[in-house]
Amino acid sequence: MTGDDKEEMTRLKKLLAQEFEIKDLGKLQYFLGIEVARSNRGIFISQRKYILDLLKETGMTSCKPAESPMESNHKLQSGVGKSVDKERYQRLVGRLIYLSHTRPDIAYSVSLVSQFMHDPRDPHMEAVFRILQYLKSAPGKGLLFSRHDHLKIEAFTDADWAGISTIEDLHPDSCTLVGGSLVTWRSKKQSVIARSSAEAEYRAMAQGVCELLWLRKLLEELRLSEKGKISLYCDNKAAINIAHNAG
Repeated sequence: MTGDDKEEMTRLKKLLAQEFEIKDLGKLQYFLGIEVARSNRGIFISQRKYILDLLKETGMTSCKPAESPMESNHKLQSGVGKSVDKERYQRLVGRLIYLSHTRPDIAYSVSLVSQFMHDPRDPHMEAVFRILQYLKSAPGKGLLFSRHDHLKIEAFTDADWAGISTIEDLHPDSCTLVGGSLVTWRSKKQSVIARSSAEAEYRAMAQGVCELLWLRKLLEELRLSEKGKISLYCDNKAAINIAHNAG
């Protein structure tokens, strides 16, 4: 429960207590594996205990840490290598998917390994262990929602074209910030055909625009919107030129 009217919040809690058996635990500190800490800088959320429990469960508490969640230019393929325990693989990937709620730095790697849950092989399991090694290097990482005096909306987009060894694959990545703090991010394989990196980047930009418009509309409904332009950033000159021509 959150709000800016303390009296109304107190009244609502009393009404709820009349209908349900509830307990006021005070300010949020821990919820479904997510730890919440407050300071003068803002609100910090992480899943440190969740990560440590995951490492203990998989027997990787003493593993050698990795500097990145996946090797550079690493390609995963279907049907290559020896089959592994399907249920164990799906359970591990499922826990990593939930972990990406506070760790956007592993979102791309997790989205890749999740594409092979129907038929996991040795290379796929090795990629999962690599992610766990990366988590071992810094289990306390998380997201800081800083205090700023503005609500500027920004988005950054990118796309991995043909990243799974097939030309039809399009893997757009995007993240959006409100007031300088990261609020949404996405890394997901799309069921579309892209014939070039420029087209893939342009599609990612289109999705980024949709996310920006949705956030602006949401802030307007919450009466938190402020005047000013929303910004979209992309690192592909061809896609940027196509967007300018379309405009």
